[in-house]
Amino acid sequence: MSHPVWDELLGQPEAIEQLQRVVESKKQGVHHAWLFTGPAGSGRSNLARSFAAALQCPEDGCGQCQQCRLAMADSHPDVTLLVTDRVTISIDEVRELVGRASMATTVGEWRVIVIEDADRMTERTSNVLLKELEEPAEKVVWILCAPSVSDLLPTIRSRTRNLNLRLPSVDEVAALLVQRDAVDPILARRSALLAQNHVGMARRLALSSEARARRSETLRVLMAITNLSSAMVAAEKLLGVAKRDAEAVSAEKDAEERAALLAAFGIAQDEKMPPNLRSQFKELEENQKRRATRTLRDGVDRIFTDAESVYRDILAMQLGAGQTLVNEEIAADLFARAEQTSASDTIAVLDAITQSRTRLSSNVRDLLVLEALCTKLIFRGHVEG
Repeated sequence: MSHPVWDELLGQPEAIEQLQRVVESKKQGVHHAWLFTGPAGSGRSNLARSFAAALQCPEDGCGQCQQCRLAMADSHPDVTLLVTDRVTISIDEVRELVGRASMATTVGEWRVIVIEDADRMTERTSNVLLKELEEPAEKVVWILCAPSVSDLLPTIRSRTRNLNLRLPSVDEVAALLVQRDAVDPILARRSALLAQNHVGMARRLALSSEARARRSETLRVLMAITNLSSAMVAAEKLLGVAKRDAEAVSAEKDAEERAALLAAFGIAQDEKMPPNLRSQFKELEENQKRRATRTLRDGVDRIFTDAESVYRDILAMQLGAGQTLVNEEIAADLFARAEQTSASDTIAVLDAITQSRTRLSSNVRDLLVLEALCTKLIFRGHVEG
């Protein structure tokens, strides 16, 4: 039987079924360490939050009780999330988590600790965590999230249970948007396609005309790169697009989280904050501020996703794949590039986008990463009139 805390997770029936069985038998014990793996957009972090909420919930994940609401709003006192925008997770951060693991719970039955991007732990940091996993405290559950099992030390992997997630299909994403958000089916499918199957991105494109406008602007900027000067200008414009996108995402998510936390405590929007709850709201605000840099990086990464879709369309034309274009509104520009460049040229651009992602994750300045990429996108061809 499905529970509401799992409703946001798309295309992961096997993982959800396994975790539901674990939650339903939690009185007999829960394995102390889990590893959720899968590509970006597969829902690793959302699955971790849902699992944490279901463990705390008296009804195994009803989605309505205070335990569920606090956990899903990232404000449950017994659920700790480590989210970083830095290249590596520091040893001090993990030591602090280990210290929390030894503390008694306050309102829930379990202490749940989630490490997003666990692949950013160095070997020395991982060994600090390893010692804790070797001698787990009672009623403590660790959840590590990473792109693949190979991103963590074998000694860490051997002590965790792995759930591997997949990207949902375009049809699955579109169906969710229609069912959950009442989006027009044509717009839902188009948004899912433009977002390259990423649920969060697809939802924003479907519900926000401003998000769609920002994506269209990204395509115009990419297509206008014809020399080094225009490449430098394009990099600045793209960073501006990413910043506006990040600000919009942060504002929406911050408001949703605050509303969820208010609802969890039964406080009206205009009601005065009880003194005993101010610390939790202050912690929420601090977490939101720390997330701001990461949100900007996500905005830059969305530009990479859009650029990838453009050059995959071009490559499909060059190879005669006959598949539906993602960016059909700029088909003339795509055709010009497909005609006047080779498939090897296009593959080199796709490789440059992959390299840009690596540089971004290595804390190279956003503008420098975009400038380096834009110089690879210089195109001197033209469409014949």
